[in-house]
Amino acid sequence: MNQAAPGSAPSTAALDVRVANHPMIAHKLTIMRDKATVSAVFRQRLREISQYLAYEATRDLPVEDKQIDTPLGPMTGSQIAGRKLVLVSILRAGNGLLDGFLDILPDARVGFVGLARNEETLKAEEYYFKIPNKIEQRRVLVVDPMLATGGSASDAISHLKKAGAVNLQFCCLVAAPEGVERLNRDHPDVPILTAALDERLNDLGYIVPGLGDAGDRIYGTQDA
Repeated sequence: MNQAAPGSAPSTAALDVRVANHPMIAHKLTIMRDKATVSAVFRQRLREISQYLAYEATRDLPVEDKQIDTPLGPMTGSQIAGRKLVLVSILRAGNGLLDGFLDILPDARVGFVGLARNEETLKAEEYYFKIPNKIEQRRVLVVDPMLATGGSASDAISHLKKAGAVNLQFCCLVAAPEGVERLNRDHPDVPILTAALDERLNDLGYIVPGLGDAGDRIYGTQDA
């Protein structure tokens, strides 16, 4: 993989990431990026975009035949095959994406990984870990609104792999090239799905142009 020059973002041509391009996603994301958007609207738009992402993330799920009777007669339909999916939220901001995914995947099992970013080192520190059983037999979608430095996502996926998960995908709202590069390097077997690939990180490790701190904007805990 090509290495970026110091102080610059990696070349997007070298990144392995899928961007869910859709006019409605772009429209709703623009509303979320606006600093004047209040938390209630921010949460609702995040939930709506999450629903689009849930469809994209599950586009290749295996299916099996199911015999049913419609009001006009019998037919062979399709249903999802295999064990129920697992959605893993990286706390706390991941819960904003989780709600939308559960709207589309109400039968999914849910796990949580608690990681807090050290603002000095920019490294993630774990404080909570709880996931469903038989994780090694299930497809796992890891959700977190922002893929910035990639540290939290990489650490969360490492913990999930240690617990037995083998079929993982990372889903986010906005990604920075640096975070994608980090996740590609640490976990090349984990596909990345995002609604937007932004320009770069700033000196504080925030995505530019981004939308600010997702957790603060979801829950209204930013400074007034």
